[in-house]
Formats: sequence, structure tokens, C-alpha cells
Amino acid sequence: MSASKTLVSVEEYLSTVYQPDCDYVDGEVLERNMAELDHSTLQGDLTGYLWMRRKEWNITILPEMRVQVRSTRLRIPDICVVLGTTNEQILTKPPFLCIEILSPEDRWSRVEERINDFIGMGVPFVWVLDPQPNKPTQLPPPKVCAKSKMESFGQITRVSKFLSASSSLE
Repeated sequence: MSASKTLVSVEEYLSTVYQPDCDYVDGEVLERNMAELDHSTLQGDLTGYLWMRRKEWNITILPEMRVQVRSTRLRIPDICVVLGTTNEQILTKPPFLCIEILSPEDRWSRVEERINDFIGMGVPFVWVLDPQPNKPTQLPPPKVCAKSKMESFGQITRVSKFLSASSSLE
């Protein structure tokens, strides 16, 4: 779904304020699905969980940060995690982790394109979280990781349930 069918330059995209912010893909400004309660709650809980551990783990948590995955593509993952710190206003170096939280309107082909952009940039870990794990999804068959409640698709990990501070992966 496009906010505009008119192609715009990277410079124009970067100098325009979009509410909410949009992805930029090869000259096209693309709307992102608006977050609903389950999505927003999970994003907030996970951001808080990571934030509480940021000093211990030496990470920076960046919700909805622009990431320039290629010269003509900027994506906005729900959450980015950078090792150490960054001074970049728009990430041009691969973050350690990009987290995408599914919305009811998401189509797997679009999610997969986003994931491929992150992996192509060199992001070592991409998580796809489903805030409604009991609803059917269009994900490929998973490979279950040993000793975890996560399903792995190579570099892509889908977390079926959010782990609270009191829960454990073991």
C-alpha cells in the first residue's frame, strides 16, 4: 500500500515528515501498518525488557528508527538493537538485531521483503514476533531451536510468546 504513487528522491523523503513514518523503497514512499493494541503492547513490553538490560548488555534500543538498508531503501523496523552506542541519526551500519512485530494486515511476502532487506544489509539477527500466536499465520514451516521457545528460519526467528522478565528460555 502506497502513501504516494509519485516517485520521490531520497533527499525529498528524508526532508519530509510522515505521520506515521513511512518506508522508502526505490523511490516509492510506503505506508506501514498502523499498530493495534496487541502490537503496541508487545513493542512496549519488549522495548522495556531490553531497556532494563541495556547497560548490562551494552546495547542501544531504537524503536522505529530509520535504517538505510541500501542507497535507495530505508526501512523502519519496530525495534532495532545496536551493540554499544551510535551517533547516526539514520542507521547506515547494520544493527545487531531488527525486530518486526506482525500486524493483522501484514502479508508474508511484504514481511519477507523487509527481512531480506535487513539480512542483505548485514543484520545478523532478525526476529519476527506474532502478538497473536493462536491465530493462523502465513509463515513457512519452522525449525524449532533446542532449549528455546523460538522458531528459527535460518537468520530469521519468530518468537511465539513474549518472554516476561520472570519467564525463562530453558
